[in-house]
Amino acid sequence: MSSNQKSNSLTDLDAVIVGAGFSGLYMLYRLREAGFSTRVFEAGDNVGGTWYWNRYPGARCDVESIYYNYTFSEELLKEWNWSAKYAEQPEILSYINFVADKFDLRRDVQFNTRVLSARFDEKKNRWNVQLNNGKTVSAQYFITAVGCLSASNVPKFKGLETFKGEWYHTGHWPHEKVEFKGKCVGIIGTGSSGIQAIPVIAKEAEHLTVFQRTPQYSSPARNVPNDPDYLEGIRKNYIEIKEKMRHSITGIPETPRNISVFDDSPNERQRVFEEAWKKGGLLSLSYTYNDLSITPEANEIVAEFIRSKIRETIKKPEVAEKLLPRFYYGTKRTIIDTDYFETYNRDNVSLVDVKKAPIQEITASGVRTADAEYKLDMIVFATGFDAMTGPLFKMDIRGKDGVSLKEKWGAGEQTRTYLGLGTAGFPNMFMLTGPESPSVLSNMMVSIEQHVEWVSDCINYMRDHKQEVIEVKDEAENTWSKHCREIADQTLFTKTDSWYMGANIEGKARGFQIYLGGVGTYRKICDEVAGKGYEGFTLTASEESVVN
Repeated sequence: MSSNQKSNSLTDLDAVIVGAGFSGLYMLYRLREAGFSTRVFEAGDNVGGTWYWNRYPGARCDVESIYYNYTFSEELLKEWNWSAKYAEQPEILSYINFVADKFDLRRDVQFNTRVLSARFDEKKNRWNVQLNNGKTVSAQYFITAVGCLSASNVPKFKGLETFKGEWYHTGHWPHEKVEFKGKCVGIIGTGSSGIQAIPVIAKEAEHLTVFQRTPQYSSPARNVPNDPDYLEGIRKNYIEIKEKMRHSITGIPETPRNISVFDDSPNERQRVFEEAWKKGGLLSLSYTYNDLSITPEANEIVAEFIRSKIRETIKKPEVAEKLLPRFYYGTKRTIIDTDYFETYNRDNVSLVDVKKAPIQEITASGVRTADAEYKLDMIVFATGFDAMTGPLFKMDIRGKDGVSLKEKWGAGEQTRTYLGLGTAGFPNMFMLTGPESPSVLSNMMVSIEQHVEWVSDCINYMRDHKQEVIEVKDEAENTWSKHCREIADQTLFTKTDSWYMGANIEGKARGFQIYLGGVGTYRKICDEVAGKGYEGFTLTASEESVVN
């Protein structure tokens, strides 16, 4: 029996990882390959993370499939074929399962197990991790791989418990098929998941009522099947593509045009926007000009272009008017769709403006707003997540002096990290794609691989140099958080209420929690920190090495 297999039954581990999604599985792979006893604890009954839980109709990745996969294994790249430009949830979940099987990862994952709490023992310099099965494990390193969007947000609507029909949240969708045929369905929320689900549900339901608070900008995905020759060409050039991804702005090998929207004539701007609209995809419009996310006047030009497309698409002017967004384009999650706006031309779809007439309560038979009651057989909550910090707050994480992470980042307190990887007062704890890293404003696969590789290299360094504890310095944390805010404040992102800012959760402290300097720049900074012996961290040697 190998040492790795023995680790399955140990209560004392080198590392505990929370979550068996893309980041947790790669973290396990890296540490196990380096000989560290490692265990992953996963609340679900299988691997997949986001793609395990989010099974709602129309769920699809908004990053092109060829870029949304692991790049650490050339063999893996050769063995997997993506069927379409944008893969659907079942295909992505199949891919994760394929990876778990290929590298025999499940043997070190404990499923159906939640981490309730994690407390740092300052005497032993170890984390005591309590599980929902009553057991406690000890580990030198505590690594969170819980994702940025895994804590579902169901608003506290009055009367929800009285509703006699079915209700679901897009982020915790049943594994079995949900039947919409012959039913009056209401969907609350028109963010990314709502915009993906609405066209699919509308095709099946007898009637669909969309309850919209904030109209969204969305542009066509233009999804198409992948041609085998195209995939082969990608494989041949993948080393070059990978380097471009790693040193790009968003983790996608595309570059924005280095030109202001005001450098072009109105006719030329229209031509450029039309070309981007026709091309489709996540960044086509955003990358047309370099000042769209910085200057309000520039932003309004692209915003009005999208509004013109909405007016062109919707047959009824009064419905089109309700669907016109007015916030700065791109400062909420950029959304791409398949037939979203076209769906409002269907006879079995109606739109309710709940900003004008707010939802008062959920009744036994449906939804009551300030001016009407809607009879429903089913309610779908597409109300998003308590993002970034929410998944971490679901565990009682306590560092030095028993201070909890929730207390440190609680109401009224600005979330503070160093590189999004660690936070002062919580030694030997690493966060994968944590707050103040590029995370959700990047191709998550590129950011995940960069974080996992940095953390595994760090843990290797600690072992090789006989160091027992690594902890973020207060000064480094404060400097990094200030830097993140300064970059964000140069953009329009902080001028919009969004889940990026924590605005969707009542009582949550407002603050932009993402590093906007680009994944290439971020990678360089992290590499420099490591190259200087982990500058900004305090490293403490083990007693054994001190004695020797």
